[in-house]
Amino acid sequence: MRLIDTHCHIESERFEADIDDVIARSKAAGVEKIYLPNVDIPSLSKVLAMAEKYPDYVIPMMGIHPTEINADYQADLVVVREWLSKRKFAAVGEIGVDLYWDKTFKKEQMLAFEEQIKMAQAFDLPINIHVRDAFNEAFEVLEAFSQGSVRGVFHCFSGSKEIADRVFRLGDFYLGIGGVLTFKNAKLPEVIKHTGLERIVLETDAPFLAPTPFRGKRNESAYLINIAEFLGHTLSMPVEKVAEITTENAKKLYPL
Repeated sequence: MRLIDTHCHIESERFEADIDDVIARSKAAGVEKIYLPNVDIPSLSKVLAMAEKYPDYVIPMMGIHPTEINADYQADLVVVREWLSKRKFAAVGEIGVDLYWDKTFKKEQMLAFEEQIKMAQAFDLPINIHVRDAFNEAFEVLEAFSQGSVRGVFHCFSGSKEIADRVFRLGDFYLGIGGVLTFKNAKLPEVIKHTGLERIVLETDAPFLAPTPFRGKRNESAYLINIAEFLGHTLSMPVEKVAEITTENAKKLYPL
């Protein structure tokens, strides 16, 4: 069985003590690639180090996470653009709008999101989108672009059926589904029954959001199989078929 983890923070300090074992377990579980988003400038060196240590297995992205955006965000975006011109990245990400923790820099977040989307267009890359308590704001930015001119994935999707439909109306977009799917009382299973697997990719967001039965523990890419199995159960589909469809979707999303 072949799986692709489309979003994993493998550079996290929580993996430092046993990173080789973590990678070995992910490979043993059938994970053939891990996509690694960047979140800020200080962490970029770790992201690139992981990509260098595990070439063709850990694939980096380049972007600034919305919670890292502040009044001086333009300086960070200059660095993002410089790196996009230096080497190949799978996507511009992790970018978006997050108003869960703090709304102080809402305007700056939306402007930074827009500018990074334009960078993705300039370098012909998909975008990896983080949205929390801000779907309306994210859509305000995205829908200002002509339909079909931007492509990407809504990472860690947790929206409703209606929001999923709105995502798909943008054009070539996917939903990133992770451990939240398996949580008790989660509404995602009903959303997935509505959407089907045509635009679904799998992710862990490790070390965060470990799926049941590992909830509360450190997440890792090897647990992607648990998400796939739960998805198969939700859709009354063999896990092998879930893996096949979502892996092909990931290759369309990130044709690197």
